[in-house]
Amino acid sequence: MADERTQKYVDTLAKMIRCETVSVYGYIDEEKFKKFHELLKELFPNIFAVSEIEYFSGSLLIKWKGKGSDKLPVLFMNHHDVVEAVGDWKHKPFGGEVSEGKLWGRGTLDTKGGLFGMLQAADELVAEGFTPDRDIYFESSCTEETTGFGANTISKELEKRGIRFDFILDEGGMIVEEPIAGVKGFYAMVGMGEKGCADLKFIARSNGGHASTPGKNTPLVRLGKFMAEVEKSNIFVSEMSPTIKEMLTRLAPAMSGALKVVCSNASLFKPLIKAVVPSVSAVAGALFKTTLAFTTAKGSEGLNVLPQEAYVTGNMRYSHHQGGENSINAVRKIAKKYDIEVEVIDGGFQSNIADYNSDAFKLVEKAVSAVYPDVKTVPYIMTAASDCRFFSRNSDNCFRFLPFKISDEQMASIHGYDESVDIDTLAPAVDFYRYIMKTL
Repeated sequence: MADERTQKYVDTLAKMIRCETVSVYGYIDEEKFKKFHELLKELFPNIFAVSEIEYFSGSLLIKWKGKGSDKLPVLFMNHHDVVEAVGDWKHKPFGGEVSEGKLWGRGTLDTKGGLFGMLQAADELVAEGFTPDRDIYFESSCTEETTGFGANTISKELEKRGIRFDFILDEGGMIVEEPIAGVKGFYAMVGMGEKGCADLKFIARSNGGHASTPGKNTPLVRLGKFMAEVEKSNIFVSEMSPTIKEMLTRLAPAMSGALKVVCSNASLFKPLIKAVVPSVSAVAGALFKTTLAFTTAKGSEGLNVLPQEAYVTGNMRYSHHQGGENSINAVRKIAKKYDIEVEVIDGGFQSNIADYNSDAFKLVEKAVSAVYPDVKTVPYIMTAASDCRFFSRNSDNCFRFLPFKISDEQMASIHGYDESVDIDTLAPAVDFYRYIMKTL
């Protein structure tokens, strides 16, 4: 049975889940998002009453004015759009149902849960008569799951106004158990940056013809050879960034055997780590270099027709050290061998990497320790994309972290089936945001 505080939080977040806010590529349903904004005003009346509110085509910017300190403001972010929820769910994806100690629904983790946490913390502090020393901003977009248009627009507007932030806190890593196999314990994984995300199209052409008399190296064959070579080649440079080195160093005490020795001395064993880790784990390997995943394909319309044009698309997540342009050029060299054109559909946006030695990061660490005394904070680089990338224009310290303790199953439910959040992690999440806002 949940205590009174937790039950209140569950009821609030459940109402947010029941207000469906699925975003669609190429279209922004402003009326749908306006309805959600009105709900937020009802749920968090105190912070809305004392703040300046701006709307950007379904996205939201809130300014909570501080006492006038000359310190830079801070920004808390979490988007309110969600992906579709198809398939057979245990509980209705927009029902906000509670069962098995969890609140179920699309957006509980990604990221209406985070939006709830930061606004609930601010709402409580306003009710208690608290005013921050410096300005605090809140941003929530309606296009994170599609184009990123909302966050990009707001970021540019803030840049035009000359507003920079001491630090920014958005969605990202969470509190997970055993982040790397063999590393026992719970760790707060804080994203210090994210890899750039580019979409590419690889096109092979020919004169076409009848499938009964195929020539050599038809478009699909050339594309197949091209993809096979990209997969087995080492065109992307493997490098261990200072952030990943720090991640391994912080995780090393919980390791055992040779792995503990190697990660405790990451600088000494850097060549070994760069060579071995990508071959052992695709997830860990993605932290060291650019990746390219082939995602869609198209040939001819007829089963017996050789295509005049065939293509595959690829989603590239490029590393900071190789960058987008150099990573794309590396693929172009192989594509040229097979007479394949490369079209950049979207070159992506390369963000900076925050400093884990900064006072801002240390504040995040303290906030984690205050609400989860047995949890250690670990920096890492996100391989996924978030709205936060655009705000690299506005701050040198963009952190990506949601203060929820989650299981592997819940991690897998993000963009999948049966998304849920433990109700017992809601109060600590609010306390995390409260700690930061009060300590500023």
